[in-house]
Amino acid sequence: MDLGIRGKRGLVCAASKGLGRGCAEALAEAGVDLVINSRTEADITRTAREIAAKHGVNVTPVAADITTEEGRAAVLAAVGQADILVTNAGGPPPGDWRDWNRDDFIRAIDANMLSAIALMQALVPPMMERGWGRVVNITSQSVRSPIAVLGLSNTARTGLTGFVAGMSRQVAGSGVCVNNILPGIHATDRADSLDKGVSDKQGISMDEARRQRQAGIPTGTYGTPEDFGATCAFLCSQQARFIVGQNILLDGGALNVTI
Repeated sequence: MDLGIRGKRGLVCAASKGLGRGCAEALAEAGVDLVINSRTEADITRTAREIAAKHGVNVTPVAADITTEEGRAAVLAAVGQADILVTNAGGPPPGDWRDWNRDDFIRAIDANMLSAIALMQALVPPMMERGWGRVVNITSQSVRSPIAVLGLSNTARTGLTGFVAGMSRQVAGSGVCVNNILPGIHATDRADSLDKGVSDKQGISMDEARRQRQAGIPTGTYGTPEDFGATCAFLCSQQARFIVGQNILLDGGALNVTI
């Protein structure tokens, strides 16, 4: 399917690996020129070079922490005008609600709620003026079914979801579609980290921890960044013009819900 976005310009955050890279790869395959960021210069430069060579698009790397004002300023300066925005930032560490203090919550909200909102505030109004735009926020399945040990993430990402529910309807009439993708477990560094937590807690191997967690997914496997990226690219397509303010769950059927 031709997504109709060849020649558009996009910003994909935290894109050197994992779900962010999956989104960047899929958009590049559709012909979108990109600005991508991550914290480590060597990683993001290598990723940009590989994506550009593979897909024949322009890819500009920016080494910056998207969760800080300085990092966002650097990324926004590099992207200038964007037609597509994919927000993404690493989640807070797991823990116990009794141990989290105010600073822990503020860091989580800054990283996983306010950074995405700041990028939308910067890039969506110009999209509205031009009459076209797409925003995809990478959140988590935990906004539908909270994960107790990820309470910091539950809190911040649910806040972002509430923000998008309102603003997405306000901008849709200007041709801008804003949606969220809610990943379940995908084969990324984040999954490895959580697998290790299970392994350490139960005194079992990483392979056994992974098998244990996969058993709770009807597909019997983790998702892949490629699966995720394809969904992201479709939400950024011309064909997605009637999808507004939705929370698209990609979890292999793990959440046992009707609606």
